[in-house]
This record gives sequence, structure tokens and C-alpha cells, in this order.
Amino acid sequence: MGAMDPQGLIARLESGPALLRGALAGITEDELRWSPAEGAWSALEVACHLLDEEREDFRVRLRLLLEEPDAEWPPIDPPRWAKERGYADRDLKPTLKEFEKERAASVAWLRGLDFDPDRRKVHPKFGAMTAGSLLGAWAAHDVLHLRQLAKLRYLYVKRLADPHDIGYAGEL
Repeated sequence: MGAMDPQGLIARLESGPALLRGALAGITEDELRWSPAEGAWSALEVACHLLDEEREDFRVRLRLLLEEPDAEWPPIDPPRWAKERGYADRDLKPTLKEFEKERAASVAWLRGLDFDPDRRKVHPKFGAMTAGSLLGAWAAHDVLHLRQLAKLRYLYVKRLADPHDIGYAGEL
């Protein structure tokens, strides 16, 4: 096992807005709002989720873990947020702009920390969590949603090609 690389993870977080913009480049309004199934998120809803997670989850919880480890974490409920906050009715451009602003604030805060990756908190669902695991999860969360966006875009292309088989493209 190697040593944790907090600066490498922070650099990944810093690249998140550019990667999100790239994943959504050239998307049509129909594709942006299209969902492959009832209850599944559209690309727009994924972008809105990333913004709310930036504001209300990772940065808040990591700050609490480092500065107030005994404090309760505020509850999060992304599926409920998507409905109550009207993700599907939002506009992409201001969402991306706000995500960039929030992520820049997160990166600036992270770079100013005397980061202790071994600082711990016991989470009711995940058990003992360290600051290092939370920082790593934050960076991984971006990647998981980029993968989700790639899958959505693939499924939309498949829909456009229907009834023709797109299997020649390769496996998803």
C-alpha cells in the first residue's frame, strides 16, 4: 500500500468542472432532459446533483470531521432533493457555472488545510471514516457520475439508432 496523495485528490477535484463540461459538450436540450427509465436521472439531474453535493455533502462533512468530529452531520437525501428542488426544470448553464464556483471554493479551502487524513468519525452507516477516506470518496464521486453521464449518452445514441443494432460500437 502506498501513501495517500491528498494533493493528487485535490487536483482531481479541481478538474471536475472541466470534466463535467466535457461530458456534456454538444448535448441537445432533448438529450439533456431525457431519462432512460422512470425514476432514473437525466444528464441535467446528474449535474444538479453534483452541485448540491458540493454545497451540502462532501465539503460540509469533511469540514465537520476535521473541525467538529462530534457534531452530527446534516442529513442528505439526493433522490428527494431531485424532486423537491426541481432538478428536471433547471437550466444547465447556470448550474454548471454555480458548480464551478462552489468547486473552486472547495479546492481553495482544501489547499489551505493542514490536512490530517487519519482524523476519524464514526458514521452510523459506514462505521469509522477517516478524513482521507472522505476526501477519496469525494474525488471518486465525480468519476462515478462521469461514468453515469457516459452511459446516459450511450443509451441516447442507442435510442436514436433504434431499431438498428449498435453492438458494433463495443460493449458498454
